[in-house]
Amino acid sequence: MSKDDSDRATPPAKKRSAPTGKLAARRQARTLGMQALYQWAMAGQSLNEIEAQFHVDNDFSKVDGAYFREILYGVATNRDEIDGQFEPLLDRPLADLDPVELAILRLSTWELLKRLDVPYRVVINEGIELAKVFGATDGHKFVNGVLDKLAPRLRAAEVKAAKR
Repeated sequence: MSKDDSDRATPPAKKRSAPTGKLAARRQARTLGMQALYQWAMAGQSLNEIEAQFHVDNDFSKVDGAYFREILYGVATNRDEIDGQFEPLLDRPLADLDPVELAILRLSTWELLKRLDVPYRVVINEGIELAKVFGATDGHKFVNGVLDKLAPRLRAAEVKAAKR
């Protein structure tokens, strides 16, 4: 009698665990921040109105509220600079971008530019995850492609060091 592979116990696949604590609060801030940026672009409301509405409509007990606010105002304040960074990498005019993908690209580009404490790989991963949840079917591939080209431009030393 020969033994086949069906006798072997297969170890369970490793699942990525959801972030906890500060990381989870930061992820929640990004999620709400992206939604707020989408609303800002679509509805044209003031940042103060949007911020107040998000605080009323969402439980902020597990959200990094300061980071949410920093995203909302940071992206809005630096929108032209942010758009100018990724616009040359697009395969279509900025006006033709899906509004969700645009909000994600703006948030991610802002993090690459202004939040050097967040590793570029985290920025890219978080952008992809937001696109998977909120974007169009293959929106995450588009976001990934743009951010993969943008990271070496904005974080050259960090990207180079990571490739060693």
